[in-house]
Amino acid sequence: MKTTKHETLFKYYGYTDFRPAQETLIDAQLSGRDVLGVMPTGAGKSICFQIPALMLSGVTIVVSPLISLMKDQVAQLRYGRVPAAFINSSLTAQQYREVLSRAGQGQYKILYLAPERLETIDFLRFALQTDISLLAVDEAHCVSQWGRDFRPGYLGINAFVKKLKKRPVIGAFTATATADVKRDIISLLDLDNPMSITTGFDRPNLYFGVEKPKNKSKFFHETVVQKEGMCGIVYCATRKTVDSVTSELRRRGVSAARYHAGLDDTERRLNQDDFISNKITVMVATNAFGMGIDKPDVRYVIHYNMPKNLESYYQEAGRAGRDLKPSECVLLFSNEDITTAEYFIAGAGKNAELSEHQRRKLRYADASRLDKMIRYCEIDGCLRSYILRYFGEKLKGKCGNCSSCNRQSWWDSLRRMIYGA
Repeated sequence: MKTTKHETLFKYYGYTDFRPAQETLIDAQLSGRDVLGVMPTGAGKSICFQIPALMLSGVTIVVSPLISLMKDQVAQLRYGRVPAAFINSSLTAQQYREVLSRAGQGQYKILYLAPERLETIDFLRFALQTDISLLAVDEAHCVSQWGRDFRPGYLGINAFVKKLKKRPVIGAFTATATADVKRDIISLLDLDNPMSITTGFDRPNLYFGVEKPKNKSKFFHETVVQKEGMCGIVYCATRKTVDSVTSELRRRGVSAARYHAGLDDTERRLNQDDFISNKITVMVATNAFGMGIDKPDVRYVIHYNMPKNLESYYQEAGRAGRDLKPSECVLLFSNEDITTAEYFIAGAGKNAELSEHQRRKLRYADASRLDKMIRYCEIDGCLRSYILRYFGEKLKGKCGNCSSCNRQSWWDSLRRMIYGA
């Protein structure tokens, strides 16, 4: 007797019910239809392709952009007794051959890999001899030059699919995408009449704040010390800032650890495990930290520096309050942050994988997104309303749960006290 989707959900994940968008996207893929799911951080995107992967015949290929993300996802799947593996540059040649061999024998249901791996002769040979039922594209915004993390390797996905003897169902998933990016995803991945769902971006339990302290370091450290015992994530723009902020927090008695690409795998893994298990309460990190991390009790996310764009900011801030309890997302803004962001944008524009036309287009898109990020930090109006408008949604009135609305409410009260109106 065939296992149902609800039985599969309970067996491997321990849940009894799907969220509405999850079930719709799962049903579409099981029926053979392509999908595009835009679901904010914490909405359960992975389940949308992992459940079909477990129910369909053959193997599911998951295209993922980061080695750390692949490792985290596969570790979680294996913990839940799901037969899964990854292929990336961290494997030796022997390990790579062994994974391909086992996948070819049907020992894995889910196989994670970077998009560039699809172009290799060995993998294409494997793919032509294997029943691939589903191709899931995670972080699908990477296919678009208007997306925040354009990755040229993602442009080769469609060419790979066209080489296969049988076209698999294609599922594209991302946490944040504007209308332009969604159109690009559908076009560049050649999705066939996809079931497209964008779940609401609003997270009412999250407080959004922008602060512009004269002494950022003093303001920040005093704020974190006041939140003693609460679980929080602090995002910094550079590794150097991560190291200095972590050292100062520890000096002040805060249980903090660091995470960035300059650390060895052992320290990163240990610090991440300590954070998830509450052995430490504060993780100070670059944007290398967070993807695939499902920790529900993060009470605050502080951005010590302004990110390059609102997509990145909202995804990182959205790691707070996944348990739906009140949580804070605060950005500490200074003019120096603009210079740092411009420096990173200029570096991205030098990517040797891109043509000159692509570089110009990418620089323009990055500069446009940075301008909107700066605007977020400087507006007097409702911050939540600004974010939602950016992603194509509207909020009626003021949210009453952001620093702008709260300041306006204070001034309104003061005016009423003075003028009686």
